[in-house]
Amino acid sequence: MDCFSKEDRSIIMSHIRGKDTRIEVLLRRFLFSMGYRYRKNDKRYPGHPDIVLPKYKVVVYVNGCFWHGHDCRLNSHEVKSNKEFWRAKIERNKARDERNHSDMIAMGFRVIVVWECALAKAKDVPSFLVAFEEEIRKGRNTYVEFPLLQQ
Repeated sequence: MDCFSKEDRSIIMSHIRGKDTRIEVLLRRFLFSMGYRYRKNDKRYPGHPDIVLPKYKVVVYVNGCFWHGHDCRLNSHEVKSNKEFWRAKIERNKARDERNHSDMIAMGFRVIVVWECALAKAKDVPSFLVAFEEEIRKGRNTYVEFPLLQQ
């Protein structure tokens, strides 16, 4: 059972941001300070990637663990109400993400997914940012996920 009324829950959910999250802003500021130029939330590409680096043919998606069904400790809580709706919604989100990533790879882009927990639990954010920048520069893989920082 939800501890909020339907109207209160609706107001709370409407305040959840899809763009310019704290993590996105941190990554963009870091990239800009390193001399990278990018587009943000470019609607020309599948899934409107959070960061597009056209020069490097790289797109970055910054995913919230709950909304995109990441299996991590940050997303360990269970939904208490309307479980079937949320399960179906998250499964649709995951399927859409896979489709968007495949489309971007088919277009010749490399896809980097940064999970919310990657920075929320990182003990050494500068090291994380350096590893993120190296992945953009070196370009070894077509698909890379940045989960919790490896110690």
